[in-house]
Amino acid sequence: MARLDDARFAIQEGIAQWFARQGHPELADLADVDVPTETGHGDLTTSVCLRAAKPMRTAPQALAQPLAEFLRQSIPMLASVEAAGPGFLNFTLQTPWLAQVVNDIRVQGPQYGHNDAGQGQRVLIEFVSANPTGPLVIVSGRAAAVGDAMARIMNVSGYHADREFYVNNAGNQIGKLGHAIFLRIQELQGHIIEEWPEGVYPGEYVIEVARQYLKQHPAFVAEQPTPDTLWMLGQYGAEVLRSEQEQVLKTFGVTFEHWTFEKDLRDQQAPEHIVQRLEDLGVVQEAEGAKWFMSTRFGDDKDRVLVKSDGTYTYFVPDAAYHAQKFERGYDWVIDLLGPDHHGYIGRMRALVTALGYAPDHFDVMIIQLVRLVRDGELVRMSKRGGQFVALADLIEEVGVDAARFFFLERAPNTPMDFDLGLAELKSNDNPVFYIQYAAARIHSVLRQWRESVHAELIWEPALLSQPLERRLLFVLARYPDIVRRAALDRAPQYLPKYLTELAQAFHSFYRQHRILDEAPAVTMARVALCEATLSVLSLGLGLLGISVPEHM
Repeated sequence: MARLDDARFAIQEGIAQWFARQGHPELADLADVDVPTETGHGDLTTSVCLRAAKPMRTAPQALAQPLAEFLRQSIPMLASVEAAGPGFLNFTLQTPWLAQVVNDIRVQGPQYGHNDAGQGQRVLIEFVSANPTGPLVIVSGRAAAVGDAMARIMNVSGYHADREFYVNNAGNQIGKLGHAIFLRIQELQGHIIEEWPEGVYPGEYVIEVARQYLKQHPAFVAEQPTPDTLWMLGQYGAEVLRSEQEQVLKTFGVTFEHWTFEKDLRDQQAPEHIVQRLEDLGVVQEAEGAKWFMSTRFGDDKDRVLVKSDGTYTYFVPDAAYHAQKFERGYDWVIDLLGPDHHGYIGRMRALVTALGYAPDHFDVMIIQLVRLVRDGELVRMSKRGGQFVALADLIEEVGVDAARFFFLERAPNTPMDFDLGLAELKSNDNPVFYIQYAAARIHSVLRQWRESVHAELIWEPALLSQPLERRLLFVLARYPDIVRRAALDRAPQYLPKYLTELAQAFHSFYRQHRILDEAPAVTMARVALCEATLSVLSLGLGLLGISVPEHM
């Protein structure tokens, strides 16, 4: 095995042994071993001497030299240990040991990179959850890419992660949608609408919903709207639009294990039950004719109204009932992906989770920041469906699924992003997803040529992969399991695009510098094996991002 985790563990164990011999076994916990942020500092590095100097009452350099010598002699996989700077230790791995990663990848196949970080814990990731009142917008596309990638990454990291979409098909927005459909039906039946009521959805997409309704109900005549009529039309439209959202998400490569509907929760009296449950826990008080959840007891910045003075529920109540249900279903972790206007939502929901007796640190919120479309530095408006929004379907049509997903995923979700349409459409190495896919296509070409010219596979020798660019590629391949594990634990899918870019760079550099098929048979076989391993990891990593691996480009 040639995983960086194995090397890291061996180094940490060696450091623990050395500190034990010095009479300070407790200092072993200070042994951080990681990949250096800059080149030229070995394969792995640690600052443990800087951390241990004060409790041992000595200079970091005085610790570094003897510790380096001990580790150099006791860990066979290390080619060198350098004491550098004010007390760092830099480790260089034996190249033949590192080359064994090729065998690891070939033997493990699709299991390479799988890990047990999650230890079997069940996770529910709720994302997108857009109101069913219109087409999905591009920020929903970003949430879809992030949520889906997180589920994929966690599922290969020892978790059992489910995806869920929460449909807000109850409340005022459904009545407003019904009113919009009613007015569009009136227009289709020859009426002229002089003015649209405030808050009613005027988007052109509502025309198609109205047309579908009339096709199914040709006898319907839009006269005076009643609340029941508007509610019925709203429910009809919400399901039509939700179905369209689901189809766009499927096109985008995103499916959900669960769809939960707010209307179902209300029909089951879940809001009433959660209010009663909080009252039974003694965390509800009445003031000003309303019922308040005393959320400040649990870290929130202010108490929250549950039941208004007119007896109606606030939006918080069905959300509270929904989150209680998530934990009641047996999930160990609940992860919400929310829009940028939901920062205040976090404190109140974490307070609720705490009040109900669940672990608040097992409730995570990932904020998905806004996306702007730009071309040549200028803001782009490209909606084809009416209304002041850019639809995800339009973006997919413009740049394709692969580019859209990669660009959404390459930045941390909590940072606003400019989506460069011109760059996403480029068919050149300047486009990062093209650059990565081109590495895979190049390898497919090499392997096709090799299979056409070779009839028997030779045993390859790891020692033959000793050139600097070969070694660099080996090291990047060995990092993959660690990247996947950290992406799962840190809830950071953006680690994968960065890693895959680095892997593609390493391969392209190797490919340009070294011949593969026109060398001595043993060298060719070693390099073919290296190519196969690289293709496997590229395919695995792109698969976790929901991006295709083309054989030809």
